[in-house]
Amino acid sequence: MSSEPSPEPAPKGRRPAPSWRAEMTFRSLATAAGATIVAAIALIALFLLIRAVPSVMANEANFFTSAEFVTGNADHLRFGIRDLLMVTVLSSIFALLIAVPIGVGIALFLTHYAPKTLARPFAMLVDLLAAVPSIVFGLWGFLVLAPKLGPVQQFLNDKLGWLFLFADGNVSIGGGGTIFTAGIILAVMILPIITSVSREVFNLTPPAHIEAAHALGATKWEMVRMTVLPYGRSGVIAASMLGLGRALGETIAVLVVLRTATKAGHWSLFDGGYTFASKIASAASEFSSPLPTGAYIAAGFVLFALTFVVNALARLAAGGRVNG
Repeated sequence: MSSEPSPEPAPKGRRPAPSWRAEMTFRSLATAAGATIVAAIALIALFLLIRAVPSVMANEANFFTSAEFVTGNADHLRFGIRDLLMVTVLSSIFALLIAVPIGVGIALFLTHYAPKTLARPFAMLVDLLAAVPSIVFGLWGFLVLAPKLGPVQQFLNDKLGWLFLFADGNVSIGGGGTIFTAGIILAVMILPIITSVSREVFNLTPPAHIEAAHALGATKWEMVRMTVLPYGRSGVIAASMLGLGRALGETIAVLVVLRTATKAGHWSLFDGGYTFASKIASAASEFSSPLPTGAYIAAGFVLFALTFVVNALARLAAGGRVNG
């Protein structure tokens, strides 16, 4: 009776190589998952474009330069995105200017200054801001924050009124329902995103770089300035762009704060008006006719393209950090 040699056992600590069929199956599933997202985005863009083109063709005003948005009569549509773009960009950029320094400062505090017993609960507290519903932020901003900001806005208008950003707007400064107030609300809303991403990037700073800075006699701030901030620069940029994308698309909070001011002006923080998202939300109950509905879909397509570009830039910045 002949005995066949038994197969040699696999060396300890080494896993058997995956089979070719399992590798191809996993590759196909991963590719299909990625393609699904791309296809969904493309289909959304195609849907918006198809529904928007007839309304844009029937528009009697310039879509890009007109401040009108009159869609009550389907036979005489007059709508443009000039003021919508102005309010959206101005409120979002103002929010970004407030949130980025504060978010980066919180991230540095949590990663290099705060004791571990304090850093963890403090980080959780900041992250919990992202769980607060938009309507709560809007009500807080309109009922509580806006009246408190009235004197601040009046002071800025008196001292810096010669600058167009702080010039007289088209709403009551004392009332507080302005782009200035909406920007502060948006800053609070995007703060968790910027803080979280910046904190993760700062934690990835190579310990050897930090130790080298300390070995050279650098103080804590000098170490942060020479090692942590340069290493996390592109990560902070990515976090800022993600926060900007979040601010551009915010709807309910901005709608509640600016609901008493329906007209924009000339790039003043003390103006009112609608953003793209709040304008669409305010008219959602009137979407009964194809052409007037298409006017709002056209505005939504511009917002879609704007947020897509912002998020793409954020991904490129994040990719530069990884590749660098």
